[in-house]
Amino acid sequence: MNKAMKYLQRLLLMTGFGLVAFFAAAKFHGFILSRAAIHQFEDLRQTTQKTGDKQDHATPLVAPTPNFLSWSERRIKDYEGSLKEHLAPPLAIIRISRLHVEAPVLEGTDDITLNRGVGHIAGTAYFGHDGNIGLAGHRDGFFRGLKDIQVGDQIEVEETDRREIYVVDHLQIVSPQNVSVLAASAKPTLTLVTCYPFYYIGSAPQRFIVHAGLAHSEPNAGSGEIVNQSDQEEITRLAHQ
Repeated sequence: MNKAMKYLQRLLLMTGFGLVAFFAAAKFHGFILSRAAIHQFEDLRQTTQKTGDKQDHATPLVAPTPNFLSWSERRIKDYEGSLKEHLAPPLAIIRISRLHVEAPVLEGTDDITLNRGVGHIAGTAYFGHDGNIGLAGHRDGFFRGLKDIQVGDQIEVEETDRREIYVVDHLQIVSPQNVSVLAASAKPTLTLVTCYPFYYIGSAPQRFIVHAGLAHSEPNAGSGEIVNQSDQEEITRLAHQ
């Protein structure tokens, strides 16, 4: 009887410790999300003050709050550490709905930028122009979901005045020295770059490349421009090639 009571006491004690740990983890992530929301608001407020009464009244994009479920502990800490830095509002928001990937696109690929979002690679094209747009992200953070991406997946890019849909047409694994994947193109294309393998311990030896072509572009709601409805057929066609 005594052994059974001792076993029950230990079980209840372990359960209690588990609940306390779960509560602490939930509070920690809640703290991170709260910090993120505060800094996003502050970045937006400062940008609005700087723009003043300029003729361009496009509303700056507000970065989405990250979903940390698949992130590494280190990347979560690095993200929190980046919150003390006030960065410019995103150039765009990138979404891959099937993979639950959503991230702000920021200018540059320095450490703070890549801890806070996905970085636009210098020397590559910009949104809204012909050419190859290069974006880099961490394999254990914002771009973790790319491990499950497939040819035919749709990538949505929301800009301040436009919404564009790219369709994945090619995946490849290359060495870090192979920069040909970022070569200029005549048509609007999107190239996503992250380290590979995704769960490699230490500095990953390769790069995982996602290449996608523009299938559809339309103005954001309220811009007053006419949308070509036949573009949806083009998306479907590219997805099944």
